[in-house]
Amino acid sequence: MNVRISRSLGMVAVLYFTANFNAQNTKSDTLPKEQKIEEVVMIGYGTQKKSNVTGAISSIKASDIEAIPAGKPEQVLQGRAAGVNVISNSGQPGSNATIRVRGVTSYSSNNDPLWVVDGIVVDGIGWLSQSDIESIEVLKDGASSAIYGVSAARGVILVTTKKGKRGKLSLSYNGFFGVSNAARKLDLLDATEYATVINEGFANDGQAIRFQNPASFGKGTDWQDEIFGTGERQNHEISIQGGNEKSTYFASFGYYDQTGIVMSDISYYKRLTGRLNSTHKVTDWLTVGQTFAYTHQKNQGINANGEFGGPLSSAVNLDPITPVVVTDWSQVNPALYTNEHIVRDENGNPYGISPYVNQEMSNPRAFRYTQLGNSNWSDDFIGNVFAEVKFLDHFTFKSSLNGKKAYWGNQNFTPLFYLSATYSNLLLNSLSRTTQNKFEWSFENTLNYQNKFGDHSLNVLLGTGYYDYNIGDGQSVTHKGLPISNYEDASFNFEVPLANQTSSAWDNQEWNKASYFGRLIYDFKNKYLFTGTLRYDGSSLFGADNHWGIFPSFSLGWNVDKENFWPENNVINSLKFRGGYGTLGNDGIEAYKFSKFYISGANYTSGSGGVLIGYLQNGLENKDLKWETTTQTNIAADLRLFKNFTLTVDVYDKKTSDILRPVQIPGYVGVTGSYIANIGDMSNKGIEVELGYKKTWNDFTFSVNTNFAYNKNEVLSLEQGTKYLDGAGFQSMGPIQRIVVGDSYNSFYGFKTLGVFQNQAQINAYVNSKGQMLQTDAKPGDFIWADSNGDGVIDDLDKVNLGSSIPKYNFGATLNLSYKNWDFMVFGQGAGGNKIFQGLRRLDMLDANYQTKILDRWTGEGSTNENPRLTRADGNKNYSRLSDWYLQKGDYFRIKLIQLGYTLPQDVTQNFGVNKLRFYITAENLVTFTKYTGYDPEIAAGDSFGIDRAFYPQARTFMLGANITF
Repeated sequence: MNVRISRSLGMVAVLYFTANFNAQNTKSDTLPKEQKIEEVVMIGYGTQKKSNVTGAISSIKASDIEAIPAGKPEQVLQGRAAGVNVISNSGQPGSNATIRVRGVTSYSSNNDPLWVVDGIVVDGIGWLSQSDIESIEVLKDGASSAIYGVSAARGVILVTTKKGKRGKLSLSYNGFFGVSNAARKLDLLDATEYATVINEGFANDGQAIRFQNPASFGKGTDWQDEIFGTGERQNHEISIQGGNEKSTYFASFGYYDQTGIVMSDISYYKRLTGRLNSTHKVTDWLTVGQTFAYTHQKNQGINANGEFGGPLSSAVNLDPITPVVVTDWSQVNPALYTNEHIVRDENGNPYGISPYVNQEMSNPRAFRYTQLGNSNWSDDFIGNVFAEVKFLDHFTFKSSLNGKKAYWGNQNFTPLFYLSATYSNLLLNSLSRTTQNKFEWSFENTLNYQNKFGDHSLNVLLGTGYYDYNIGDGQSVTHKGLPISNYEDASFNFEVPLANQTSSAWDNQEWNKASYFGRLIYDFKNKYLFTGTLRYDGSSLFGADNHWGIFPSFSLGWNVDKENFWPENNVINSLKFRGGYGTLGNDGIEAYKFSKFYISGANYTSGSGGVLIGYLQNGLENKDLKWETTTQTNIAADLRLFKNFTLTVDVYDKKTSDILRPVQIPGYVGVTGSYIANIGDMSNKGIEVELGYKKTWNDFTFSVNTNFAYNKNEVLSLEQGTKYLDGAGFQSMGPIQRIVVGDSYNSFYGFKTLGVFQNQAQINAYVNSKGQMLQTDAKPGDFIWADSNGDGVIDDLDKVNLGSSIPKYNFGATLNLSYKNWDFMVFGQGAGGNKIFQGLRRLDMLDANYQTKILDRWTGEGSTNENPRLTRADGNKNYSRLSDWYLQKGDYFRIKLIQLGYTLPQDVTQNFGVNKLRFYITAENLVTFTKYTGYDPEIAAGDSFGIDRAFYPQARTFMLGANITF
């Protein structure tokens, strides 16, 4: 299917006003020259003086992030922009972060912000070299984001890359090398403790114990020591820039390489980047230019947050009695090691196989063998060309053609192996390869009028755009039974029988969008400020009756300190009030869900034994499907206090209506796909505070910048008759999160405990209003379940809200000190107000290892009122029900970065042709203050926050680096 918007892309007469950016020198100017240079921020299709900005925009400059050794560039936002919640998806090399701007906006459609790099809309910036970034602006409120219309409800992040500067050629190098290790490990039972605890579980259930002499096992195997090691990280970037009055250029080349702290040969990330930006002034009225970037990425990863196998989950669950490598056959059951495909070490000794813990759990060292040689890769080409024409003194016309071509895929080799009776591949090895490609392009034209007359400043912008997305295809092939035994020899050049070959191919579903937009910014004497924006968007993701939507906004500002009545004082040096309102959209759904169409897959066998190709309807038609709408009000104040303090406070109210989400279809309807509809409302309300201080005394400079953001998320409505929607689940517990009206999105729902039964009399006395026992299967040492709804029965209706999975607040603080040639920085960030579900242990594996918390179990009357007794039968469901016992506070504060640098004096470096030479040492993730007992309290997986299934922790890293400029 290919639906296109046929409406023409003519100009719409919408005005846009902006301030005059030229510094004005008058006789009354008394400030030093350096204080008169005003900061300019990107606002989408233009720039504006920060003092005249009326929207909520957080700006981060190159100087703020150039010293941060982030693996992915989006991670530099963490803790530096109020209202921007950045949560690690994993500590695995190359892992992205989950970013939410002023909360979660939608139930199930895309909640990621809109990324715009040099005017090009992209799906993330993981391909971008951090050193190429000149600035990052986050458009947070409706007034500033509405210029991007139907894609702006999730927030907009503008990234500007570096451009060349006039002057002689400048060559720069920035690089570092570091080593990493695990900042913390779990407290797991050793072999003696494990055997003792397992025995107790059998005894409590009236069964014979398994281990006759637990002390004979000693400490046993520490599986965490087997998976955690030293990771390495290195980065090298070279940039060249220069130019003259006619042409400027900036070119860069970068290499980044990181290995993980968990089995580094199967957990790594590599990136190669190249960039060329140039601008050429052909005549006084014509300027042309381009940006171009290429990125190659390659990585391999383990199951970074999953309880079903992988090194981390196996290390947590495997019993410590099983050896890593079998060298003493008297300690194991030889019958487990008879298969010819058992994995062995370099000395021919088999890797240990647990007789107690199996299924997907396996010896991590043996598992590593099955993963060698597997990898994912991508090649991204991104760029644009533009022409800018100036005419009639105040008019500028700009035309820009933008494009992105992406190739990506993976290759996997599965050898023959035997890891356990439940985890093996004994028939055929296999080699699989998948390749995909995608092309996206856009064409934008803007006409800008800018003028200053008297006390009035005026700027008018008109624009149109056309955007084409997801043009591409993919293919996958698998060959089985290759005549080889290792991944180094794997190749599709080997011939295998047709029966051992499978392949598939597909075409992407292309979609497109057209837009008309404009903006009006006006100021009078830099006192009274007004911004008005209007965008008219059409999207082929919706039906013909709902292609088009209008997204207006406005904002006002008042620089009070510029009034004649404002007295000069040393307390409040400047004061600006601002406020705005805007309407935003979200079209983050799969293509053409408004329509019914047919897919293959309904094949059936004819009477003669042949296969007839069949098709079936996938989904139901919804002609009324339209974009989500988010309205947002923002009120704020910007102050400068005591000359050296800056304070910004924003208060916002953000409501999303007509939320796009799938609706369950009864099976009797006869369709297999989901039905997408506009059902539900949600709100986010919050406050953001940014406080800064900077002071210089002779050779000493001190500055500190802090930010704090609080967000209250609330589900306002679901479809009629629906009490809640299920969220993420966990093993046999079923769903552990719910979307419930009145609660925050994906709150934890489970049973509340009232302590532990200490004796049978207490169990007998726990009755309902009819005198009936509430927990007939309970025994002393079992949890007391709360009858939360008071109906006299303990069942699923007693599940209650146990806490929010989303942090309610986040904060960050940066301290900078410099004295002569020395510089020092400390950066910390944190979050809190949320709960974390710790699901590290497999519920279906009764012999899985425990954390040492189990040593505080109930062992008799009065021993504890917090932890239940050990039992394998678990008749009271102490362990198999989600309860508040599984939840912990997710609050944390992390010393994210400490850096000490020294710049050699110029009179020394100039002797050997160097303009600047700086060395630095850095410590990353040095210490985390938290009460959470898992690996890492910072946990996200898209919008499923706070579920720890054996989370790959962020590494503690120490680095040595240098900055050199010639």
